[in-house]
Formats: sequence, C-alpha cells, structure tokens
Amino acid sequence: MTSPSVSYSITVRLEMPAQPAAVSTITTTVERAGGVVTAVDVSASGVDRLQVDVTCATGGEDDAKRIVDALGDIAGVSIGRVSDRTFLAHLGGKIEVQPKMQIRHRDDLSLIYTPGVGRVSQQLAAHPEDAVRLTIKRNTVAVVSDGSAVLGLGNIGPTAALPVMEGKAALFKRFSGIDAFPICLDTQDVDEIVRTVKIIAPVFAGINLEDISAPRCFEIEARLREELDIPVFHDDQHGTAIVAVAALRNALKVVGKRIEDVRIVQSGAGAAGSAILRLMLAAGAKHVVVSDIDGVIRPGRPGLAPSLEWMAAATEGDEYPGTLRDAIAGADVFIGVSAPNLLTEADVAAMAPDSIVFAMANPLPEIDPAIATRHAAVVATGRSDFANQINNVLAFPGVFRGLLDGRSTRITDEMLLAAATALADVVTPEELNATYIVPSVFHPQLHGAVASAVQTAAEADSESRSSVTRS
Repeated sequence: MTSPSVSYSITVRLEMPAQPAAVSTITTTVERAGGVVTAVDVSASGVDRLQVDVTCATGGEDDAKRIVDALGDIAGVSIGRVSDRTFLAHLGGKIEVQPKMQIRHRDDLSLIYTPGVGRVSQQLAAHPEDAVRLTIKRNTVAVVSDGSAVLGLGNIGPTAALPVMEGKAALFKRFSGIDAFPICLDTQDVDEIVRTVKIIAPVFAGINLEDISAPRCFEIEARLREELDIPVFHDDQHGTAIVAVAALRNALKVVGKRIEDVRIVQSGAGAAGSAILRLMLAAGAKHVVVSDIDGVIRPGRPGLAPSLEWMAAATEGDEYPGTLRDAIAGADVFIGVSAPNLLTEADVAAMAPDSIVFAMANPLPEIDPAIATRHAAVVATGRSDFANQINNVLAFPGVFRGLLDGRSTRITDEMLLAAATALADVVTPEELNATYIVPSVFHPQLHGAVASAVQTAAEADSESRSSVTRS
C-alpha cells in the first residue's frame, strides 16, 4: 500500500443498517484497508436503514478498490455509486468566461456591442497601444503547451495536456487575478508553434510556455522573446528557477553559509536545470558542477551537445571529470531536477557538514527525503507530502502580476532575481527553520510581495531602456 492522497480521494455511497456503531464501523474498516476517512455524511435515513456517503483518501486505484471491497464485506452493507473526486473536480472543465458588466437591456447591448463597440474599434485601429486600456489584453496571459512534456507523464499530446493548462489558468486567477487561457497546440514543430503564438499574441499581455520538451523549448522561448513585444516566460524553466533560488537562499541562512562560498552539485541539465543554473550564477554562485545522464558536464567531454557548451564553460566540471557520485563528495549543496533514486544514503553522508539537498524529481525524487534528512541539514523536494516543496505556483502568479502591472515588454534576470528575493523574504527570520524555507502558496503576503518586486524591476528596466533611447 502507498500513502493515501487526496488526489486519489473517492466517495462511496453505502446502504447499511441503522446502528449506533455505523460510523465507527465504517471508519475502522477504511483505516484497516489503508485509507483515511475525511468525511462521513448521512444522505438519507429510514426506520432501519441509512444511506451514507463515505469520502476517503486512498493510495491509488488498487487501494481504492480494496477499500470499496472491504466496505462491501461489512454485514448488511450494499455498495452504491463510487465517485472519484479528482474526476468530479474536472467535469466540464475548471474555468469559464464571465462578462464584467450585466447585459440587461438594449442600452447595455448598444454600449458593449453594436453600435457602440465600433467607436472603440476605430480608436484601436488608429492607436493600437490603447488595447491595454480598452480590451482584455491588459490582464490576459496565454498558457501555451504542445503536450510534449506534461508533468511526469511525458509526451501525451495537446488534448491530454488541456486539464493541466486549465488548472494553471485557474491558479493564475486565484492567486493573482489574471485571466489566463489554455492554448494547447496540435503540433510539435518549432516553426509552427512560434508562428501560431505570434498570430494569437495581440490578445495577450504575456505568454506562459508550459510543458514543452527540451531542447525545443529553448529555441521556442528565445525566438518568441526576440519577435514579440510582450514578456515570454517558460514556467518549467524560470518558475522552477525562481523558487529553487529563493529556497536555496533561505536554506543557506539556516546553515550559516554564503552562496559565493558553497560548492553546488546539480543533477539535470534540461529546461529546469539550465534555468536554475543561470539564476544561481546571477545570484552569485561561483562553484557549481552539473551532471547529466552522461556524467559531469565539462569542456571537451566527448559528444557534448552544443546546447550544453555554455554550461560547461560556466561551471567547474573540469575539476570533477567523473560521475555525479564523484562530484557530490564534499559538496555543500545538491540540487536535483533529473531522475529518481540517483543518490544513496552514503552519497548524502559524504557531503560537507550541514549539507543541503534539494531532490526535486517528480513524482519520485533523486533520494527518499526521509533518508536524506538523516545526514543533510535541510531537505526540499518537489512533492506536497514533504516539507519545503519547491512548487512553481509560489512564483508564476506574482511574476506575471508584476509584469502586467509594470507594462513590461520583456523578462530579465533582474526581474527573476527580484522575484526570488521577494519570495525568500516572505519567510521572516522568526519563522525560518530547516523545515520552513519557503512560504505556503496560500500565504497572504506571498503573491503581492513577488508582484511588487517584479513590477519595480520591470519599471526600472523600462526607464533604463527609455533613457538609452533618448540619449
């Protein structure tokens, strides 16, 4: 049996005898079968029978079946409908479009549609820049994916990616008030993706690229940044990097070390790995070694991909020409965005005193966090069932709120660093400890703090560029 999770939560309708011990019998049965009861509701009652809806968290489909079978074995119980709460939450999709003003009579129609709308269209034809004032463009983001690298599921295509992009859009609205639209493209051709995003760009104030596989995601992002006048953000890269650097900043405070002094070993050189490395270097890291499936990345490594050459030049791989295991001995920090079970307990034990381990591979990390904590002073993962979750939702809502409010046309490292610093600073010195290095996504100050920092950086960038233009 695996640990129960709300993502595998079910609601089971039971018909059973009306007995004083009915609820305790249900609860005990579910717990013995490996589930956790989260609600018991009597939905109907008769003289001698009860209709009971039991909601419980399970460890997966097999565990759910075992729990249902165990409930059915209770004397006098008959099983009715079994509902999967995750699928119920997605019925009909998770977002909708609502008008901002009521449409009650002819006058309203004349204002928001014809003939009144024609005047606004004429204004925009003459002054396209007014779109951010007179249309939804001022507060909209496109969440664009081709379905090629969805969560940990791989290349499952655009239709299967849609629930994930809907969820992303819902988070944009919940945490930053931004209207985001899921755009799932039925192509994985770089040229076609770039062309399509450019064609739809007039509607949006920003582009959030999502779940596009490497190395294509790098070219798509670079070209769109070059060819569009709105910010383009690849969340798998930059969102992860912001949260990882914020968490690292606070973890180093916990152990009393400086980013300029520590030796960092990173496993993974894909989309997230490359962005984390760039932002760590911008934050002041000086001693970094990166490893991928072929070993430590270093200048002159046989078969080194051109996309990794900058990484080889910017890091100290030539001092550790062997494997990840060779490099991690004596290291202060491990950052994993790669594959499960790459590290052993002995690897973590061989790190420097007061080490930091960020094992962020999902759903299975590079090392079991419970094992890592036996030797590391601070441990973080990408999972919600352990302390210190490195979760992109800590970053992207506030980042885009700041970009939109700052009327930014691009994203810079200064903006990303501003976001990371603001995120880290939400955790006060009084709150900071080894199991609380990043705030909850529901922290009331989080997204506003990140947005304000990014807006300030965006406005400074705009002013700087205007000064250069004027001179």
